[in-house]
Amino acid sequence: MEKEHLHTFQTFLQLTLFTMKHISKEISNNIISLLDNGLSLRQIATQLGVSHTTVMRERMKARPNIQKRQGGRPTKLTIMDKRQIIRTITSGKVDTAVQLVQELRTTTTTHVGADTIRRSLKQAGMKAITKKKKPRLLPRHIRQRLDFALCHQHWTVEDWKRVIWSDETKINRLGSDGRKWAWKKRGDNQLADRHVQGTVKFGGGSLMLWGCMTAQGVGYTCRIDRRMDAEVYTGILDDYLLPTIEYYNLDKDTVIFQQDNDPKHTSHAAREWFQGNEIEVLEWPAQSPDLSPIEHLWEYLKRKLAGYKTEPSGMLELWERVETELDKITPEVCMKLIESMPRRIAAVLKARGGYTKY
Repeated sequence: MEKEHLHTFQTFLQLTLFTMKHISKEISNNIISLLDNGLSLRQIATQLGVSHTTVMRERMKARPNIQKRQGGRPTKLTIMDKRQIIRTITSGKVDTAVQLVQELRTTTTTHVGADTIRRSLKQAGMKAITKKKKPRLLPRHIRQRLDFALCHQHWTVEDWKRVIWSDETKINRLGSDGRKWAWKKRGDNQLADRHVQGTVKFGGGSLMLWGCMTAQGVGYTCRIDRRMDAEVYTGILDDYLLPTIEYYNLDKDTVIFQQDNDPKHTSHAAREWFQGNEIEVLEWPAQSPDLSPIEHLWEYLKRKLAGYKTEPSGMLELWERVETELDKITPEVCMKLIESMPRRIAAVLKARGGYTKY
């Protein structure tokens, strides 16, 4: 009996295969295209006027590994829509999900909400971020940065160790010197004291500093108590740069001084000072704080100051804390920052003079 049943099933299967209608290459291609666009078997069968079995057979032949659709509401975005979304957002044409909604309505017949777009972007492995604040780069800035990187692409760490890095920075007594974070339980809408970073409208105050950094350690640093002009700047060079060179026993014939392109730095008085003291100045591209490792030294200092449990009672105490924390910065910290210079140059080259992560 078992043999008879097996023979009957084989005969039925052969008859089924024999009577199965063959479809044209065009219909087969259309089925595969619609499968790739995310349509269901039933939707494809209805649209092309073929059986559900025919569509399933073509899927098994051409797309055996295609994901089976999950239950629930059908997706409003086809695979082609999703690809266009990714291309549009990565090209920089738009920045937000709301802008993508409008772009899709303009270029296609797809009408979806911003939440749908956001889900699609997350599924594609993308995430929303806060835009980093960077100096605006005009075409001439990009050319200058690229020229600088090309000129110094073969400099070694030993070459960069000859540079004395300088910069000004502002340190607030109260308020924000960068983001501060706190944790809270999910669903807890109560705002506790520890969740708040207090600010004041008046009376907070801030310090303006000038400082420099060498491969041997931090140089002399000064407060800037009045408006910085060319005269004040050359005075700082006399009173703080030259003593730094002397303190670390640096050779003025081999050191290179770095500064940005602030007008007081490039003034006639400043140029005369450098010539008179026979100090070589590194030609620096505009809008390039990402190339200067001393920027990260200031960030390091501000993190240390933010670690104090109490706010400074006044500007004098703030300055005392600054001096204390500067004295604690080791030569190894400075050296580690300077060792990043080849990577910074490489990043500018890779960006063709554009923005970098630094």
